[in-house]
Amino acid sequence: MELRIGVIDTNSKLKYSYPGKRYNGFKCLYLIVVTYTIPFSMFENIHSTYDLAYLMEEVRITYNRDVKLSVANMQLDSRGGDIASVPRWVAKVLSQDNLVEIQDNETSSYVSRALNRERIAKPHDLSTLDPDFYVRVNDYLKGLKERERENLMISINSFVTARLEKIVKLAAASPLSPELAEKLSAEERYLYDVVHNSTDSFKRKVIKRFD
Repeated sequence: MELRIGVIDTNSKLKYSYPGKRYNGFKCLYLIVVTYTIPFSMFENIHSTYDLAYLMEEVRITYNRDVKLSVANMQLDSRGGDIASVPRWVAKVLSQDNLVEIQDNETSSYVSRALNRERIAKPHDLSTLDPDFYVRVNDYLKGLKERERENLMISINSFVTARLEKIVKLAAASPLSPELAEKLSAEERYLYDVVHNSTDSFKRKVIKRFD
C-alpha cells in the first residue's frame, strides 16, 4: 500500500515539488492528492477463499435428458426431468453441456434486495451484506445476457459508490467495530482497515505531539 499526499497553501506565486511534478501555486487554497495502491493479490485471495465455499454449496438442478456419468467420483444416474441437488461446481460443469438447468432464480431477488436496502439506508448507515456478496454478484452477472448485465451494472456501480463513500468516512473516524464488521463484505472489511490505518498514520505524521 502506498499513501502519497501533497498540499499547496499559498496566496503568492511559488513552486512546489510534488511526486515528480512541479505546481505553480497562485491563489490556491490547497491541493490534496491521496493515492492508495492495494495489492490486487489480496483481493484475489479473498475471492478465492469465498469462491471455493460458494462453489461447494448445494444447488438444485433439473436434468434436461438422461444422464449417466461420473464427475469427480460422483456417480450421476438420472432421467430427463429429474430434480436433484448437487454442488454448484458440478451443476456448472453439467450446464456447460446443456445436460441440466440450474434452478437458481433466488439470486436475482437476492441482489435486488441488497441494492434496495442500501438505497433506503440512512446517509451514515450501511446495510448488511454477506461476506461473499460480491462473489455471488459476479457469478450472477456472468450468467446474464449483455443487455441485462449492462442495465444491472448501472445500479451496482451506484451501490458500490454509495457504500465506498460511507466506508471511507467511517474508517477515517474510527477503527472497525464488531457490529460494523458484520455489515461488510470480506472485501469491504479489508478496505476499511486499509483506509483506517492510512488515515490514522497520516494524522500522526502531520500533527506533531508536544509531550
